[in-house]
Amino acid sequence: MIVTITGANTFARTQAMRSVVDTFVNEHGDMALERLDGEEAAIERIGEALTSVPFLAERKMVVLREASKNKQFAEQAETLLSGVPDTTDVVLYESKLDKRSSYYKLLKKTTDYQEYTELDHAGLARWLAQQAKEQGGTLSTSDANYIVQRVGTNQQLLASELEKLLLYAPQISRESIDGLTEATPQSTIFELLDAAFSGNAKQALKLYAEQRALKVEPQQIIAMITWQLHVIALCKAAGDRSPDQIASEAKMSPYVVKKSAGIARRITLAELRRLLADLLAIDERSKREAFNVDDALQHYILAITFQD
Repeated sequence: MIVTITGANTFARTQAMRSVVDTFVNEHGDMALERLDGEEAAIERIGEALTSVPFLAERKMVVLREASKNKQFAEQAETLLSGVPDTTDVVLYESKLDKRSSYYKLLKKTTDYQEYTELDHAGLARWLAQQAKEQGGTLSTSDANYIVQRVGTNQQLLASELEKLLLYAPQISRESIDGLTEATPQSTIFELLDAAFSGNAKQALKLYAEQRALKVEPQQIIAMITWQLHVIALCKAAGDRSPDQIASEAKMSPYVVKKSAGIARRITLAELRRLLADLLAIDERSKREAFNVDDALQHYILAITFQD
């Protein structure tokens, strides 16, 4: 068996390799496992590991990391892999592959090719709910969505937060999520803008104060608001395109675009231009003179809230 494990999703890729290796070791023992750094190992050493028969074991496994970065191996891969005996399992672990290369095409055609892509917001929520179930807990779809919105899309962080929540109580509730997790700055900035555009000045200023309490500096808040306005501008300029189309073309999360599209429908392009110009003025002024950026940003938020 020759398996290729690759893809942009580092968490899922790592979990997949761990599962394959652990299953093998549980059956055949540590002595039957050989790990090689494909980028550093000499081609002779890699060839010997792949083609030699197991010693004191019925089978052996060779884990070869980042072999695509070894030019000699990539050029000789077809010959070397075709010579792997039936008693040897091979795991080719690649963080990234050039899909234009002949090496990629060889692996895609001749190995058990497993590519792990990043999950979008909806995919992460489904994954969280399934993980909770597999670990003996209960997590509703709406609460899984809430966790992703609150914590962010880092799958490793989500896994850690889920473990913490399940240790506290197998049945995860909105109250335990609020009590045991911290909102990421990016997700809260969106909530801040959403509250402001909805005319909820009290909630918008409360969220701003929470950001500052979390030690998020005004310049960081300016940068995050700028990013959110950029997404809103994309939605405004997209015409009749659906949020999924916008996300695909802009290479962004469909969830982020769908949320921003709601705000985009509430304002005009002229208002959006003014908001960007006002934010730029605050940023430029903060860099050339001493003034209270906190006050300026809070006035900016209130201006959004009370705009006609």
